[in-house]
Amino acid sequence: MLGYSPPPMIDESTVRHVARLARLRLSPEEEQVMQQELSGILGHIDAITSMDLDGVPPTTHVIALENVLRADVPRDSLPREEALREAPDVVDDSFGVPRMD
Repeated sequence: MLGYSPPPMIDESTVRHVARLARLRLSPEEEQVMQQELSGILGHIDAITSMDLDGVPPTTHVIALENVLRADVPRDSLPREEALREAPDVVDDSFGVPRMD
């Protein structure tokens, strides 16, 4: 990549501060991993901000997506007897549930 420079390293106190804000308790080993990962993320952001992106439309996906769900078409529901057949408790042709006080 042209113009790439290694990301600046985030210091340990910043990692602890971010972890505290996120209400995370990190071990010293996890702090080191987070220090490297957060520094890498900032490096990627620096690389993106240094690119000339004029004329590039914003996108949410790099490829076009199609709706993979079935059409929402009304149809007959399950017969009541069949729906209640495996219910552990049936009360007045309905599912029985414990009373909430």
